[in-house]
Amino acid sequence: MAAGEYVSVRSQREMFEYQIGLERDELETYPDEEAAELALIYAAKGMDPTEARRLAGTLMQDPERALDTLAREELGLNPDELGSPWVAASSSFAAFTAGAALPLLPFLFGHDEALATSITLTALGLFAVGASMSLFTGRHALLSGLRMLGIGGAAGLATYFIGAWLGVTLG
Repeated sequence: MAAGEYVSVRSQREMFEYQIGLERDELETYPDEEAAELALIYAAKGMDPTEARRLAGTLMQDPERALDTLAREELGLNPDELGSPWVAASSSFAAFTAGAALPLLPFLFGHDEALATSITLTALGLFAVGASMSLFTGRHALLSGLRMLGIGGAAGLATYFIGAWLGVTLG
């Protein structure tokens, strides 16, 4: 999972860097057209067209500032926040390790009711993660927790039935 996250974020970052590079080339080759484009963007946002052209002209005097502004306004990218593939991979690794450890704990300690305890811990963990997400989404904690529990439960059941179909048993 961490490797997939690294590749995903790295590819996304490379695509954004490429788009910013194209914008840099356009800025060097066609500065007047890029100034006009920036003025149109500001005018479309409600700025007086004359003021928009003046602002665009001022921004174009500093090529790095102009590129930063074009990346933000035209491409919708923040060049300072393209994302780190290493941070994404590390976060993914930590999250999946923690998530995978929870259902394994009862088996590691040789608990008599390891399977039932594992299912219970997993259900509680899924609900807790879903409910915690409500802090970031503004959704109701109970509904978010139940949604995560439902999705995780469905994935677990699918895994169980696929394993049973392949002849894997828990005992």
